[in-house]
Amino acid sequence: MKTAQASDVTQELGWFKSSYSGAEGGDCIEVADGPGAVYVRDSKDPAGPIFAVSPQVWAGFVGLAADVDV
Repeated sequence: MKTAQASDVTQELGWFKSSYSGAEGGDCIEVADGPGAVYVRDSKDPAGPIFAVSPQVWAGFVGLAADVDV
């Protein structure tokens, strides 16, 4: 996992929030698919820290999260 500031990562990434995120904000993350990495940031602080993981690591996380009963 790598961390970076927003200025270090291209601003041209297409960031998106989960469809489960409400319009009132709250505790949300945004995700962007970039060249060779998936980037994650706090939606309330888009200029703040960003971390990047490989697409394989992200797919593993999403697979595990999908198996969690909420």
